[in-house]
Amino acid sequence: MKNYVAVPLALAALSSAAQAGGLDRTGQSIDILFEKGNYAEFSIGRADPNLNGRDVAAFNPARTPSGNVAQAFNQAGAGFKLDINDRLSFAMIYDQPWGSDISYPAANANPLTPGSALLGGTQAFAESDAITGLLRYKFNDRFSIHGGLRWQQVEGNITLNGAAYGGAPPAGLSGYSVRIERDRALGWVAGAAYEIPDIALRVALTYNSEIEHEFRTTENLNPAITTTTTTKTPQSVNLDFQTGIAPNTLLMGGIRWADHSETKLRPTLAGVDLIDLEDSTTFSLGVARRFNKNWSGSILLEYEEASDDNLVSPLAPTNGFESIAIGLQYTQDKFKVSGGIRYTKLGDAFAETGTPDVARASFTGSDAVSFGIKVGYYF
Repeated sequence: MKNYVAVPLALAALSSAAQAGGLDRTGQSIDILFEKGNYAEFSIGRADPNLNGRDVAAFNPARTPSGNVAQAFNQAGAGFKLDINDRLSFAMIYDQPWGSDISYPAANANPLTPGSALLGGTQAFAESDAITGLLRYKFNDRFSIHGGLRWQQVEGNITLNGAAYGGAPPAGLSGYSVRIERDRALGWVAGAAYEIPDIALRVALTYNSEIEHEFRTTENLNPAITTTTTTKTPQSVNLDFQTGIAPNTLLMGGIRWADHSETKLRPTLAGVDLIDLEDSTTFSLGVARRFNKNWSGSILLEYEEASDDNLVSPLAPTNGFESIAIGLQYTQDKFKVSGGIRYTKLGDAFAETGTPDVARASFTGSDAVSFGIKVGYYF
């Protein structure tokens, strides 16, 4: 069989919907490492999530709507890959792997106007940048190994507000805020791949290490103090595959596991974990098809199983997701332009606070739309 073709979905630009899979926004793809020859790419994208909830009746009989608590966000990515010789190649990848942008509209006197009485004013913002340097060594046409280092920086801030946090200090944490200053740290990547070029088969397994950060944190709880808080971004494992199933047709998919439950943030004055996430396993399956020498298209389905415990952090009020993405690619000489759009249905969940966990708001019917474009050039 001949003429098998991979059709990228611009997934580096198609951001995961906010809070799908914890703080995960990119999936940490290394696909660029398998491009043929010398290659460079740049991608941009945007996600527009819609997370609307209501206070639970037990604590707010009016069940005031929260309004949309998720903010739209942009993503950027870039990378290049160089063949050093017939067996050894190098790639550099820039992405923004982790992030959050949650803001509960403040409560107000009108029960019909969005603004949670229990969580209004609660906010969480986090952003990250990562640069990954990878080497790939091919033992032959079928077996290869890859690995390298990842440099990462993360910063953010969190504000807790509303009756769900037990009132103002010292009785509760309503009004508490913490500024998490930018910290930089290193992690590592390792993996292996098996290929059968004649049928466009490739199976790649990649491990991404956890990265530990020591943040300078300023807590405002009368009085304000500045201390150091340690946390980790999660380790993860990606299993990606593709294979030709007919001329000009490719089956592709993958499994990603991320250890989000190990991401804890416990500043000194707060005395509790401000981040409480579940591990995630995400499955994907799709088909790519070349229509002619210039145009290709693809469709990809993704699924992340919801946790048995639907009590979740107010800073990530979803539980699992299902999505469908459609992509097109145009190729001309050494250039290719690919773009896609994704619709994500986010799982229902209850935002909780307290020990033991107590439901404060219910989130149903949440979804997100994301789109992106990627430009690649072979040189």
